[in-house]
Amino acid sequence: MERDVFKIAENVYWVGVRDWNRRLFDALIPLPRGTSYNAYLVVGSGGKALIDTVNPGFENDLEEKIHVITSLEEIDYIIMNHAEPDHAGAIPHIMERAPKAKLITTGRGARMAQIYYHVPQEKIRVVGDNETINLGDKTLLFIEAPMLHWPETMFTYLKEDGILFPCDFLGAHLADGVYSDEVEDYIVHAQRYWSEIMMPFRSMARRALEKIANLDVRLIAPSHGPIHRKPELILNAYRRWAAGEASRKAVIVYVSMWGSTDRMVKQMAETLMAEGVKLAFHNLTIADIGDLAKDLVDSRAIILGAPTVLGGAHPLAVYAAYLFKALRPPTKFAAILSSYGWGGAAVRHIQEMLKDFKIEVVGALEINGPPTEEDMKKIVELGKSLASKIKGET
Repeated sequence: MERDVFKIAENVYWVGVRDWNRRLFDALIPLPRGTSYNAYLVVGSGGKALIDTVNPGFENDLEEKIHVITSLEEIDYIIMNHAEPDHAGAIPHIMERAPKAKLITTGRGARMAQIYYHVPQEKIRVVGDNETINLGDKTLLFIEAPMLHWPETMFTYLKEDGILFPCDFLGAHLADGVYSDEVEDYIVHAQRYWSEIMMPFRSMARRALEKIANLDVRLIAPSHGPIHRKPELILNAYRRWAAGEASRKAVIVYVSMWGSTDRMVKQMAETLMAEGVKLAFHNLTIADIGDLAKDLVDSRAIILGAPTVLGGAHPLAVYAAYLFKALRPPTKFAAILSSYGWGGAAVRHIQEMLKDFKIEVVGALEINGPPTEEDMKKIVELGKSLASKIKGET
């Protein structure tokens, strides 16, 4: 391994970069362990192709790593699987120094390459589903995978070596780890990543998994995180998540101003656990949004707790409800708990936000002031009803 370039197969090299210090993605997604921007160089007997590039700011790192293997002047193709800047941001830099290189992308990708990266039309070659490019002893097959997670996305498959390059699909935000089976808690980070990026597009994920099912995939080389040399581990996880498989689990998401809502959700938590329901508990004032999203992947129910603030639900609860709608988890049931001082409106506000979402609100309780013993009994009854739904008893 020289200058952090390593071989993943014969004449196939990882030339990406690791961003150890990045802690936020899309001004939304926490990155507790950074991320990587993976790019790959395929050297065939009759041509050379660079698959994806890197985030803006790392162009020189990419160039230096490519030079360990070959000169940029020798690159014939730059494959743009996805137009987002963390993968395509270095395209202008590389194409300026690789004069004979053609940019390979989908029809939609071609338009994005012109808009975002000012690639001349004559330097772009559009490929369709199942089209191939021959590099001599290596063949690249292109597979359209729209909305995973942008409309122009495609996968690249290296036939002779059985390597799938799926860009964002099947990845994880991790700077550490060369191979996923060497990272002890890899699946936790993969689930976070799925929830934040792929979960809203479950139907498209299922289609993509069907399209690659008959390929001889021996190695999966995504554009974020470690490489998969045991492909079935991540493929099986994605099959479960794409199918919306959930366990006997509930997520409590809440905010409390003076302790009343806090007492209500904690009683709900105790009731659900006593009924054999696995629980994830998130106080929105301190919650990691990535962990919250991860827990929604396999939960059958969500409990939203929020006080009323100025005629509506607390802003943090509104944010959580909006995030829930945007991520579209497979959650089937909900309960709402709220308290207010002089005017209740949080329950109505949250119900209005969830009305177009296919979820059954099992019950809602809104109380004035601190909860009484009678209120706590109502929460226990609601918790038992919700637990029955979660366990499939009703």
